[in-house]
Formats: sequence, C-alpha cells, structure tokens
Amino acid sequence: MKKIIVPLGPDHPLFEEPEFFILHCDGENVVDVEWQAGYNHRGIEKISETKHWDQVTFLVERICGICSNSHPVAYANAVENLLGIDIPERAKYIRTIISEMERLHSHLLWAGLAGHFLGYNTVFMWVWKYREPLLDMMEMLTGNRNNYSMIKIGGVRRDINDEQIKALRKTLDTLKTQNEMLTKVVLDDPVLQARLVNVGVLTKKDIKDYGAVGPVARASGVDIDVRRDNPYAAYSFIDWKVITRENGDVFDKAVVRLLECFESIKIIQQCLDRIENKKGEILNEVKEIPPGEGIGRHEALRGEVFHYVRSDGTSSPIRHKIRAPSYVNVPTFKKSCIGQTISDVAIILAGVDPCYCCTERVSVYDANTRKKKNVTWTEIVRKSQEKTKKLKKS
Repeated sequence: MKKIIVPLGPDHPLFEEPEFFILHCDGENVVDVEWQAGYNHRGIEKISETKHWDQVTFLVERICGICSNSHPVAYANAVENLLGIDIPERAKYIRTIISEMERLHSHLLWAGLAGHFLGYNTVFMWVWKYREPLLDMMEMLTGNRNNYSMIKIGGVRRDINDEQIKALRKTLDTLKTQNEMLTKVVLDDPVLQARLVNVGVLTKKDIKDYGAVGPVARASGVDIDVRRDNPYAAYSFIDWKVITRENGDVFDKAVVRLLECFESIKIIQQCLDRIENKKGEILNEVKEIPPGEGIGRHEALRGEVFHYVRSDGTSSPIRHKIRAPSYVNVPTFKKSCIGQTISDVAIILAGVDPCYCCTERVSVYDANTRKKKNVTWTEIVRKSQEKTKKLKKS
C-alpha cells in the first residue's frame, strides 16, 4: 500500500492554537510523526525583563487562559524562594482554593472537548452545563472568569469572605454529584471504552524517557505530584491523595482527570473549613527584590510548571525562565501515535491536553559560528516580509 502524508494543522478544528504535525501513514496506520513548532511564540520571557516584579504576575497570567493561575503561582513561589520568605497561612489557603478551582474547570473542559472529538456531543453539553457555575464562582471570588489576578508576591490580592464561602460550598456540592454521574458514564459506556481503551498507550518507561508530567504520567502509573512531593501553599495541611492508573491509554488519562476532580473538591472544602468565620493577614508586603535567584514549582492542571528568576537588585528580573508541562508532554504524542490509525490521532493528541502557547520557544543560532544570537524586531519583520514575497512568487 502506498505511503501517504497527512498534515494536521497549523489550522485544524482540533487545535485551539496553531501547531503543525505531519503524519506519515501506511494506509490508515500512522508509521511516523513530525512536529513543527514555532507558530505561537510571543517572547514572554524577554518581555518579563522589561516589567516591574509586580507587573510580571499579570504578564505570566496571560501565557495561557486555562493556566492563568498556574503561572503566577509558580512565579510567586520563585520570587518568594529568592527572598527567603513565607506567606501568611490564610493566603496559602486562598492560593490553594483558586488553584484547585482552576484544576476543576480545566479537567471538565478537557472532558467536554474529548467527548466532542469523539462525536459524543452529549458529554460535551453536559460538561459545559456543569462547568458554568464554577466559572461564575471564579468571577465572584476574583472578578474574572479567567485571568484572575489573585496572586501577588508575598500572598494574595483579595480575601474571601464568609458569604462567598457559603455560595462556593453550595456549588461544589452540586458539582460533586454531577461529576459522579459523568465519571460513571465514562467508566461504563461501551462506546467510550471501545474508542479509548488501549488507544495511545504510554508505558512507565515512555514517561520516564520523555520526562512527562501531570495526568499524562499518572495515567501510566508514575506516582508524581509537586503538591505532595514539594509542598507549597496549603497542600501539606490537608488530606488528599494522588490519583494514578496503570494502563497509560487515553481511557486512563480520562479517568485520572475525572477522579482528580473529586480530590480538588475535597481540597477546596477543607480549605474553606480552615478559613471560614476566621480573620487573618493575606499578604506579607514586599518592598524590593535583592540580588539573587529563585525557583518556583506548581502542579498545574497539565503537570509541573517551573519558573526560574534572577535579580540584580533592580525593579525587574534580569532573567526569567519558564517551563510549562506541555513542553515535555507534547513530544510523547509521537510515541503514543505510531501504530495507531488516523481516526484515533485526534483523541490521542487530546489525551495529552496540549497547550502550545505555554510551550513555544524560539532560539536563533548563527549557522557559521554555531552560537546563539539576538535578533531585533525590525529584522524579524523584514525576514517575514521577504518570506511572504517568495511564497507569492512560487
């Protein structure tokens, strides 16, 4: 049978963002995958060096709409590590509440989109209905359904009052019942099992070879979670467990995310118990950042997000390095996709829950000296215009 090439992207109904995969197929079977990155680079790390330390929290919030709390938490952890300070206990609980609410809305969003990719739009509509009150709660607590602006170096920007706590409890109780029904559907539905079981399998060895993290790793039996392994915020104060499965297929990735929703609800409820009817400080005021460096980690929805910052004592970072979970998770797509059929490619890639705007990086090397070089904005525009002219001629 003749081998064919199937392009997936840069624009594709599956992708919320531009990305390009090239599938090499033998008939219906995928035999190789190429990944071409570089469609969505925005220079966040470089922009960070031009912003005040406090402004950077708003900048990294906009790396990804779904992870809009994850990056500020990791960044704040990094700066607080540089400073050698702790944050008030009440602020730790509030950070944890917002983080777990974000995990809930992201995992539900993933479940809905996964149903949509499979043509199971009943699941899509259910999940969107369940998720809406949760986003209303985020708006009530922070003022925004996304980009919450809650995190500040030294603590949080806003407190949560008892009236908001009561409303959140009611929403969580309803969501728990709804998630129980949704989880039973996924576990028992023969159509979903036929489409997801033994599809896109990643073994423990594959996870370790690629350095994959988050639900992708835990679905293959790799028991890792920054919240437990390197505790921060309030995670060490409360009772919860890390969810793992063993088969490493798309089905197990779905189950891990749905079961993690129950753990997130349990975590939030315990945090609410600790702060309800109580008062406390929410911020250790930071006046200046001395010279030094720090690292911050956070178990984001897709896995560990890592921030590194370096200070020379001025009002801005002189280096800010960000590594998001998709940076190590997306490459596993090649391993899990080869040997599968074209019809399964979309759901296998969705199983990774990729975020390309978190992932994109650009480095420019001089071909002659083989050294990294800086490129000005004017030069980038000029090269883009030249490439456009060549494409028009061809």
